[in-house]
Amino acid sequence: MTAATDALDTMDSTDARRTRFAALLDTHRGIVFKVANSYGRTPEDRQDLAQEIAAQSWRAFSGYDPERSFSTWLYRIALNVAISHLRSLGAQTPTEPLDERHESHDGIATGDDSARHESDQRIRALYAVIDRQSPLDRALLLLWLDERSQREIGDVLGLSESNVATKLNRLKRRIREQMAGD
Repeated sequence: MTAATDALDTMDSTDARRTRFAALLDTHRGIVFKVANSYGRTPEDRQDLAQEIAAQSWRAFSGYDPERSFSTWLYRIALNVAISHLRSLGAQTPTEPLDERHESHDGIATGDDSARHESDQRIRALYAVIDRQSPLDRALLLLWLDERSQREIGDVLGLSESNVATKLNRLKRRIREQMAGD
């Protein structure tokens, strides 16, 4: 009788853990999509990457410490999966034109006035510069653009706060120079 009770308790705790994970992942799904969109090269690649991030997160969830920030934990997993994925693709992988990345959700390009067009061009130029960065610098930028603190960026990337500050300053300077050149 004890074995049956233990089996039921295990099923209940697994269901509860699965429900908790699904709720947390749903709340923070933007992180998954940001990372997948930043590291994926085609729509299919980005979709596969998002699924792999979710799968790896579920596999690692038993080790998640609820005393820590779920978003930091998820970013760390998502970036590790994305960087590994990028490395596995190699340098010869063709990329999809950036114009297709900046369409609205219904597939129709947004805006047609000159101010909007200029803003869209600047955004495309910024994404082009981001795409040319190393995987670590791309992760650093993604977290910074997501308005994460230097401390949280350091926690995600395994860097000290002072190292994050130094790398960010150098990266911002390099991006300004690259955008001026473009």
